[in-house]
Amino acid sequence: MSDAAELTTFTGWAAVAPGAPLERHSYIPGPLADEEVEVAVEYCGVCHSDQSMIDNEWGLTRYPFIPGHEVVGSIVRMGSQVRGLKLGQRVGIGWYKGSCMHCGSCIEGSHQMCNAIKPTIIGSNGGFADRLRSHWAWAIPLPDGLDPALAGPLFCAGSTVFNPLVEFDVKPTDRVGVVGIGGLGHLALRFLNAWGSEVTAFTSSLSKQDEARRLGAHKVVPSTDSAALAAIANTLDFLLVTANADLDWPAMLGTLRRKGHLNFVGVVPGAIPVHVFNLLRQQKSLSASPVGSPATMATMLEFCARHQILPQVEHFPMSRINDAIDHLRSGKARYRVVLDASS
Repeated sequence: MSDAAELTTFTGWAAVAPGAPLERHSYIPGPLADEEVEVAVEYCGVCHSDQSMIDNEWGLTRYPFIPGHEVVGSIVRMGSQVRGLKLGQRVGIGWYKGSCMHCGSCIEGSHQMCNAIKPTIIGSNGGFADRLRSHWAWAIPLPDGLDPALAGPLFCAGSTVFNPLVEFDVKPTDRVGVVGIGGLGHLALRFLNAWGSEVTAFTSSLSKQDEARRLGAHKVVPSTDSAALAAIANTLDFLLVTANADLDWPAMLGTLRRKGHLNFVGVVPGAIPVHVFNLLRQQKSLSASPVGSPATMATMLEFCARHQILPQVEHFPMSRINDAIDHLRSGKARYRVVLDASS
C-alpha cells in the first residue's frame, strides 16, 4: 500500500449541536485494529436515521458527530487478521460495522443480534467522510454487476426490507402487502416483485398509485380507507410495514389470512392496539426485524445483481451535504439521497 493510504487523520462533515448544519471536521481514528479494514469512501447514502442522530432524537448522539451509514468504497488498508478481502476491493458498510464474533448470536449467523454489536454511527463517526473503518465481516463485497453510485442505500434500507423475506420464509406463491412507499417501501416492492410474490402496495398518497405499480406492485390500496381495507380482508399471507405512521392496525391485521404474519421494519410512533383473540383465532402473528446479517446482506446483493434491483436515488456532491439533508427533511426525496464523495 502507498504511504498516502495511511492517513492518521480522517476528515468529514460533522454536526456540532442538535439540528445544526454540518461543517468540516477532522479526527484521529487511532491505530487500525487487526480485524479491521479501512475504506476510502466513494459514495454514502443519506438515511432518515442520520437525520435522527443529527437532531439527537434518540438521546444517543455525541457531538461533534459525523453521520453516514450507507457507505460504498474501496479497501485501502487491512489489519493482519482480515480474512476473505483484498486491497482495492469495493465493499459496502451499513448500519452495523462490527460484532463480537464469538457469542451465540454470532456463531449461529445472527451477527446483527449480537449484544456487543457496534453501530456505525452510534458512539462512532460515520461515512460522511473520506475514510471509514469496520470489522472485515461487516464490509460486504459489492458484486461487479451493481452500480456503486446507486448501491449505498442497499446496505441499510435494502437490508432492512430483504431480511424479513428470508427470516420469515416468504414464498413466491405468497400474497404480500407493503405498507408505505418511501425509502424502504420502494425497495420492498422491487424485491417482492422479483421474488415472484403477488404484491399489494398500501399508501396514504393517491399520487403514488401509478408510481407503486411502476415499482412492482400488482395492486394498490389506500392505507387510510377503511372500506378498501375491509374489501381485501383475509387475503394476504404477509404484511411488511415500512411506514413511520400510526394506522388502523386492527384493520391492517384483518387483511391477513390464516397463519398470516405482520412484520414491522418502520418505527411507528404509537403503541399497536391488538387484542390477542384476533391473533389466536387464525394463528396470526406480529413481529419486527432489524437489518440482515452479513451473510443475508451478501445474498441480497447477489439477488439485486441478478435482477438489476437498485434504489431510486438523487445525487448530491458531498460538498452540498447540507442541501442534501434539507432535501431529506422536506420529504421531497424520491426515494433515497446519495452523496458523491469525489465531488
